[in-house]
Amino acid sequence: MRKLKTWELGRKSTEEFEKIAKIPVVVVLDNIRSGHNVGSVFRTGDAFRIEKIYLCGHSCTPPHPEIYKTALGAEDTIPFEKSSSVVQCLESLKAQGYILIGIEQTDSSTPLQSFNIDHKMNYVIVLGNEVNGVQLEALNLCDHVLEIPQEGTKHSLNISVATGIVLWEFFKKLSYS
Repeated sequence: MRKLKTWELGRKSTEEFEKIAKIPVVVVLDNIRSGHNVGSVFRTGDAFRIEKIYLCGHSCTPPHPEIYKTALGAEDTIPFEKSSSVVQCLESLKAQGYILIGIEQTDSSTPLQSFNIDHKMNYVIVLGNEVNGVQLEALNLCDHVLEIPQEGTKHSLNISVATGIVLWEFFKKLSYS
């Protein structure tokens, strides 16, 4: 076995990435203050070819050194938009025909792996603040609320880890089925 060198991975250039088809997924970040977390979401979004990221409320926004440290240039490949209000952002996306999906633990959430993804639909994944999660006003606008099953002693995941799990689930179902 031999580890591949970076040049052997066949990674796309920024220009090539702009031209390839994206999965019909947009990420909305609701008050994510950590630049490291935001940068990780950009990098994960790049890996799974999402359409766009909306940075709402007090979410850290490029240009920012903490974002650069974890995004590693993905802030240049994933389009993003700042919105002062997550509610207004979600209302606008819903009016454009997106299916809104909150990632949160609620009394009516569906396990992530049980959610049926329709290849004809466009999705918004809403992820919330590191401490308080997705605002209730935003959750009430969502068409679905999905939960990542957890069986350990902790009841939450870091926002960047949760994003990776959710985007992988959508990517594999949209790309490989």
